[in-house]
Amino acid sequence: MVDNAFHQMSKKTWYKWSFYINIILFFIIALFIYLLVIDCLLFTPGSNPYSWLYIARDLAFLSIALALVFFQFFRNMLKIMRRSL
Repeated sequence: MVDNAFHQMSKKTWYKWSFYINIILFFIIALFIYLLVIDCLLFTPGSNPYSWLYIARDLAFLSIALALVFFQFFRNMLKIMRRSL
């Protein structure tokens, strides 16, 4: 059922949704880079035994968001290479 919805969606609509998803991903990346810097600056060993979890949280969200961005980038590059060959 979901597969049929993707096939019925026009390319223009798909590109528009892809653009909005990329904007949201870049805001997530910017937010978690900011939080990572703040958490690293406030990190002092011995003050809070769980402060390393905040840094791990920031790194996990950054890695997932960057993986999605790079996946889309390489998928689009593959499409461009197929069209030009």
